[in-house]
Amino acid sequence: MSRWRAVASRLSAAADSHLLPRAFSKGPSPLPQPLSRNFAKAAAAATATSHSPSAAPFAAAVGPRPEVRVNSLFLSKPCSLALPADSPLRAEDPHYEGIKRFMLTLLLFYSKQSKSIRGANAVYHRITSHVDRPDIYEVFQLEKTFKTTFSLLVLHMWLVLRRLKEEGKDGVKFGQYIYETYNHDVELRVSKAGVNLLLTKWMKELEKIFYGNIVKYDTAMSQEASQDDLVDIIWRNVYADEASQPMDAAAIPAVQALARYTRREATCLSLTDKEAMFTGNFKFSNVLPNVPSPTKHRR
Repeated sequence: MSRWRAVASRLSAAADSHLLPRAFSKGPSPLPQPLSRNFAKAAAAATATSHSPSAAPFAAAVGPRPEVRVNSLFLSKPCSLALPADSPLRAEDPHYEGIKRFMLTLLLFYSKQSKSIRGANAVYHRITSHVDRPDIYEVFQLEKTFKTTFSLLVLHMWLVLRRLKEEGKDGVKFGQYIYETYNHDVELRVSKAGVNLLLTKWMKELEKIFYGNIVKYDTAMSQEASQDDLVDIIWRNVYADEASQPMDAAAIPAVQALARYTRREATCLSLTDKEAMFTGNFKFSNVLPNVPSPTKHRR
């Protein structure tokens, strides 16, 4: 029995009462669903949703959405993910003067540790806001469940921690602040969902999954690894119900797209400067291609 299966069996009661899906969802509580289901059903559900009548008013308002061709995604040249200086998305420390700055200095607000904690919170917010976007599930044809959201969260945590290692001891230390923020967030989400029984044991299992996935991603991205190794690991970590489950032929284009996205984001993060990484002033690449806004013809 895989580790995910063991965890799921321990918490089946929580899943049946809507608790686990709610822990990683900002929207209303979804209908009862298993931790994951096979790719074909998830893809069919996504297609049905995109063609549902309830989606028609939205589509009419923003215009038709282009068909997503996963085989052509994430082939562009990597670039820095740092936000420009005039971006409204930038996270900036407040600039106080006079007595207020003096008091905050006494309270260590401007200390290196305090700045690192604020930076770690900003970085983790970049990760969760990206993982929570519906687009990422649509493009990679994933059903949004506890397992898929947690798996994507771990994948993006690994991308950031991998980049921070390039900064030596400072990067590793800063990465520890991000991990502590992540760990607290996961525990809080699961606890708020009502899973208090065996919470410590549940968190230990999630920790094992986290570190296990990190090692596998590192191995799959090593110089000795082949191109297919990352595809295989992403299938097992994100899509498959069981580690031994063979890859679904219908899932291959989506899994390969996620592997290409992962490789490209890893390179993009390497091109992102240290200041952006330590302050959270970067933004992951959009998974959907930019659609040019319609232009009105002049008469």
